[in-house]
Amino acid sequence: MRRLITFDWAIKRLLRSKANFDVLEGFLSELLKDEIQIVEVLESESNKAVLKDKFNRVDLKVKNSRQQIILIEIQYDREYDYLQRMFYGAAKTVTEHLAEGQAYGDIVKVISVNILYFDLGQGEDYVYHGETVFTGIHKRDQLQLNEKQKTLFQQTTVSALYPEYYLIKINKFDDVARDPLDEWIYFLKHEEIKAHFTAKGLQAACEKLDILKLSAEERAAYERYVDDLHYQASMFLSSYGDGFNEGRKEGREEGREEGREEGLQQGIEQGRQAEKLALARSLIGLLGIEVIAEKTGLSQETIRQLSKD
Repeated sequence: MRRLITFDWAIKRLLRSKANFDVLEGFLSELLKDEIQIVEVLESESNKAVLKDKFNRVDLKVKNSRQQIILIEIQYDREYDYLQRMFYGAAKTVTEHLAEGQAYGDIVKVISVNILYFDLGQGEDYVYHGETVFTGIHKRDQLQLNEKQKTLFQQTTVSALYPEYYLIKINKFDDVARDPLDEWIYFLKHEEIKAHFTAKGLQAACEKLDILKLSAEERAAYERYVDDLHYQASMFLSSYGDGFNEGRKEGREEGREEGREEGLQQGIEQGRQAEKLALARSLIGLLGIEVIAEKTGLSQETIRQLSKD
């Protein structure tokens, strides 16, 4: 089995080259069921490949067959306000592509594609699609474009005028590739492409993301990046342990003062288990199941179940 580099590193380093655009174009074509062409990599603060950029975010500007602008973001960090940041990114793209004096009818279409390696919200699926619809509060009908508006905007629905969002929750994927998009998600989760996969762009990814084909300089940079991910996880684990132990110490002292040692101990044990579970969830995707189990004291079966939740 070929060893492939992680997709987040590839998109920041290798896939920025026009010679390698076919990889991302294949992925987007499968996701959006359209022919996608990359126009450029957007040079923004989120695209700066610096060491302190611990968790990757990358913006790309692409066009589909109808010349619509698409915003792609790769995100690894745990952000509870990610939904709002995602909306801000799409809104910023809209305003950046409307020149002063242009009519509102010239506003471009934006599709925000978000590949998430952390839990976001609650839901059973691993791919979510969001769009704007206007529903009547009395008749429950959906607002439609009239014929003049269809001609003006070259669209058939109201929702087509507003940003759309795709959320791909990698950790929720059950590893069963049912269609070409699932084949891509399998690769995004495991950095592995099975021999029978046929999705657009995957063959190019198999060839261009092979670690053995990296230059000595690029391979050294990649290994440093992987080491940094492990270092971040270790630092998180250490800070968690220090804070937890300090909290236990303070809790015992308060418990002695108030004479509720038994209740305190029970609370500590419940809190300890909850913290272990939270820590394990945060490390899924960064460390292997065996390592997470060793670090947290949870069973490997518990870790596997958490990765499915």
